Order: sequence, then structure tokens, then C-alpha cells
Amino acid sequence: MRPSTGRTGMCFDNAITESFFASLECELIDRRTFRTRSEAERAVFAYIEGFYNPRRRHSANGQLSPAEYERRQALKPIQEDGYAAA
Repeated sequence: MRPSTGRTGMCFDNAITESFFASLECELIDRRTFRTRSEAERAVFAYIEGFYNPRRRHSANGQLSPAEYERRQALKPIQEDGYAAA
């Protein structure tokens, strides 16, 4: 992993990505010691696909998990302009 190259307040700041990496670090990385890079990769994959995407709720998604948010977005009808209805 690489640290963010943006600075606070810059237009290139990506708050959602920063929030994800803070959660990953706090909820997984800081709580374990990994013997190998492969072990760390498997743990990160399991965290993202087993908890973060399907179950963890996010304020940016209206307190829905990313998987539930995407499912609901897919159910919205597409308007003539090509965007889903609000």
C-alpha cells in the first residue's frame, strides 16, 4: 500500500478512499501481525470481500453496505438522460 499523495483541502482529495484505508488499517492491519506478504494479501481480500463490501455500513451510502447500495442502484429505472432516477 502507498500513502495518499494529496493534501487536505485539495481538489484531488478523495475522502471516501481515505476513509476506506483508515478503516482497513484500524480494523485489520493494526490488530494483526502477518508473517508473509501472501498472508497479508489474503487477509485484506477476506476483509474487503467478506466484511467491508457485503456487511459494513457506510455514511456515504446512507448507512448501507456497498453491496446493498449497488443492488439498490441497479433496481432504479434509467431515465432518458442515461442516469438512474434519484
